[in-house]
This record gives sequence, C-alpha cells and structure tokens, in this order.
Amino acid sequence: MKKKICNVLAFFITCTLIPFTAAAQQNSASSHATTPPPDKQRQLFYYSGEFESVPLPSLLTFDNSRLMTAYVALQAWKKAIVSDPLNLTSNWVGCNVCNYTGVICTQALDDPTIQTVAGIDLNHGDIAGYLPEELGLLTDIALFHLNSNRFCGRVPRSFKKLKLLFELDLSNNRFAGKFPHVVLHLPSLKFLDLRFNEFEGKVPKALFDKDLDAILINNNRFAFELPDNLGSSPVSLLVLANNRFHGCLPRSLGNMSNTLNELILTNNGLHSCLPEQIGFLKNLTVFDVSYNKLMGELPGSFGELESLEQLNVAHNMLSGTVPESVCSLPNLQNFSFNYNFFHGESPVCLDLEEFDDRRNCLRDRPVQRSRLQCKMFLSRPVDCSVFKCQPVIPPKPILPPPRRLPSPPPPPPPSPRPELPPPPPLNSPPPPPLHSPPPPPLKSPPPPVLHSPPPPPPKHSPPPPLPIYSTPPPPAPSPPPCLHLPPPPPPPFQPSVPLPSPIDYGPLPPIIGIDYASPPPPPFY
Repeated sequence: MKKKICNVLAFFITCTLIPFTAAAQQNSASSHATTPPPDKQRQLFYYSGEFESVPLPSLLTFDNSRLMTAYVALQAWKKAIVSDPLNLTSNWVGCNVCNYTGVICTQALDDPTIQTVAGIDLNHGDIAGYLPEELGLLTDIALFHLNSNRFCGRVPRSFKKLKLLFELDLSNNRFAGKFPHVVLHLPSLKFLDLRFNEFEGKVPKALFDKDLDAILINNNRFAFELPDNLGSSPVSLLVLANNRFHGCLPRSLGNMSNTLNELILTNNGLHSCLPEQIGFLKNLTVFDVSYNKLMGELPGSFGELESLEQLNVAHNMLSGTVPESVCSLPNLQNFSFNYNFFHGESPVCLDLEEFDDRRNCLRDRPVQRSRLQCKMFLSRPVDCSVFKCQPVIPPKPILPPPRRLPSPPPPPPPSPRPELPPPPPLNSPPPPPLHSPPPPPLKSPPPPVLHSPPPPPPKHSPPPPLPIYSTPPPPAPSPPPCLHLPPPPPPPFQPSVPLPSPIDYGPLPPIIGIDYASPPPPPFY
C-alpha cells in the first residue's frame, strides 16, 4: 500500500514540475536570443544637453559614421513624436536612413565619396511632438521643412551646429516662446519662415543685418517697434503681417531698392506717415500696409514705383488726394485705398482693372463716409513731425564719408613738399632781409651743422613753424592768406571741414543682394 502511495506522489510531482521546467528553459533561451553578448554591444555618444550614451544593436551596420550619427538623431526624434496620423515615420527603422520618409540624402560637400543626410522635408505631415536636441547632429543638412504640422516647444539650441542650413521652414506649427535667437548663428541661412506660430516678444535688430533672402514671421505675437536698421536687410521678401508692431514706418526702407520685391505689413499698430523714401523701391511689386494707423497723404514718390502690381493702403487714416501718377503706374493691377479719408482721386484711377475707393470722402462716388465724419477729420490737419520718427537711417550715410575721407590724400602730397621747403626758406634770401640773426647761424654750422638749425627755429621764430605747417592750405588758395599768417590758419581749415560734409548726398548706399531663386513661400500670408 505504501508503495502505491509513493508511486502516486512521484507521478504527481513529475507532472507538476515538468511545465515549470520547460517554461524556464524557454524563457532562458529567448533571453539569450534577444540580448546580444556584452562584447558585441556597441555604444555611441551624442549631445543632449550633456553627453549620454545610446546602445546600438550589433546587427546594424552603416556605410559611414555620418549615417550612423544621423540614425541616432532620427531615432531620438521619433521617440519625441507623440502623434503621426499619416504614418510618415513608420518606416524609420533600420540602418538605411536614406530610405526614411522625408529624409533626403546626397553626397557630402566635403567628401563626395560618401552619402549623408542633406535635408528633412515633412511638410503637411500633421505630426505632433517636439524637436529634440539630438537634431543638432545633422550637421550636413541644407534644408529643414516642417510646414503644417503640430510641433510645439522651442527650437533646439543645438541648431547652431547646422552650419550648412540654407532653408528653415517651421511655419504653421505650435512653437512658442521668444524669438529663436539660434537662427542668428546659422551662417548659410537664406530663407527663414516662422509664420503661424506662437512666438512672442521682441524681434532682435540683428535679424535685419543678416544676409537673408526671405523673412516671413507673420501671424505670431511679436510686439516691438520696427527698428531703424530695417532697411539694412537685403531680403527680396519681407512679411511681418498680423503681429503687434507699433511706431513709425522706418524711412530706411528706401535703402532696400536693389533687392526688395514684396513688403507686407498688414494688421499691425504702425502709426506714422508714409515716408517719401518708399518711392526709391524700383523693384517693389507688392506693397501692403492695410489695417494700420497710418496718416497723412499718399506720397507722390509712389508714382515712381514702376514695378508695382499690388498696392493696398486700405483701413488707415490717410487723407488728401490720390496722385494721378500712382494710378498711372504701368504695371499696377490692384489698388485698394478704401476706408480712409481721401477727398480727391484722379479719373485715371477708375480705369484700373481692380480698385476699391469705398468709405472715403470722395464726392460723386458711391458708399462714402458721411459729410460730418469727413468734416470732423479733415478739419484737423496732419503734422507728420509729431510722430518723431527717426531720420533716414544714420549708420548708412555715415559709412560712405569714411570711405570718402581718403580724398584728403591730396593734402598729404603737399605735406611732403612743406617738409622739404622748410630748409630752403630758412636759407632763402627772404629771411636774411627780414632778420639778420639767420646769417650768424650760417657761420656756426661748420662745427654743429646739425644742431644749429633746430635751435633757431624754436628760439628765434616760434611763429614761423606755424605758418610752415599752415602752408599746405595756402598752396590751394592764393598767396594773400600768407599775408595774414596768424589769423588765416583757422579759415583755411574751416573751409576744408565743410568740403567733406556735402558728400552726404548718398544716404542710400547700395546693398548687394544674392542672385538666386529662393523657393516660393506658401501662397497664403
């Protein structure tokens, strides 16, 4: 009986332990299959605020180290993505990063024998997430396009390492915070598009000193006064609409005559008169300052904008008469000046393809303001000086004079001449008749010929050295000034000072632009 009981217990224990043993063996085998040996596991260091390590499976092999670094950056970015409804990043797997959707590869500029990641294009991807610092590892990219997504946060500081970045398009996302100053440290950047985001605060003046071709920062929350160096920018496209700018429309805009094609300042708080210098913009095709608080008359210089096609000054407080020269521009197609206080317009304006003159003070025109409104507004003349706008940008006119200062080289040539003549005049006959002492020094020279001449000039004739130095001006004028040696020195120097002053006729030094075709921005502003 006992033997039967033992056999039953042994059978029960065996049946119970066999499944657990098999499961343990299976788990052990699977763990060995998925975890590579320690000696076959590689580590790669990358920058993420501070250096950290990321394990790379031993099964991945890369054609070169740059593609391996790009793999690290893109995998870190993939982890920062929280929503990808179009599954654009679903194939961001494996070592062949050049096959990832939105990743553009080409030959490296410094080594054409290797491939590298040269661009990112995820426009209209509707992807949500943020930009990790690891993206600074993509040091070979020339374009970075993320238009129409849901990325938020801030632009990584590591972007300053992208020395080859040519186009940066972060438009129509949810980026926030202050202006991304890191873009000021991108030496190759030409196209900057930050439209339709939540950036706020001031825009640095240095942005308009940077050699860019397009600046689009409209539809944000930037609030600042347009800087005086706005006209220093060599851009062909400048869109600052729908922000919270205020103050004057800088007169320095006239300095952009060589490059500017489109200027859009719609819906800001600009409060000043339109500067005459805008008439210098010969290449301007689009000028839109609607929905501001601009006052005064429409400058007659606008009639010189021969390339202008679209002119919109609607919804301001402009008055006076619309110049006939403006409506007669050869390329003008659309002219909107509705919702102002103009009380006169040329019949030529009625012949334009598209124009809007509603809500003004124009007689015999439909849909105008009431007489009371017009009378109350026009009874108070506009004085543009009360806005205290800065004069034409001072730094620019100041630069040419120093270059013109080399013009004084004419005086230097005479200066060597006076250095040579002094000895002759001392030995020349005039001194002997005027002063007898000079002859005695002539006798003394044999022993100290070199020392005797210096003492006489300082001791006997302190005034003569002054005329000697003042002789450079006399050669240009006539000998009469020499008759009054003491008084004339100031006059000759005074005329020489005003001479450079008339050279300030060039307040608009040419700005050399970049002749290349930048990618057209999206059609909407």
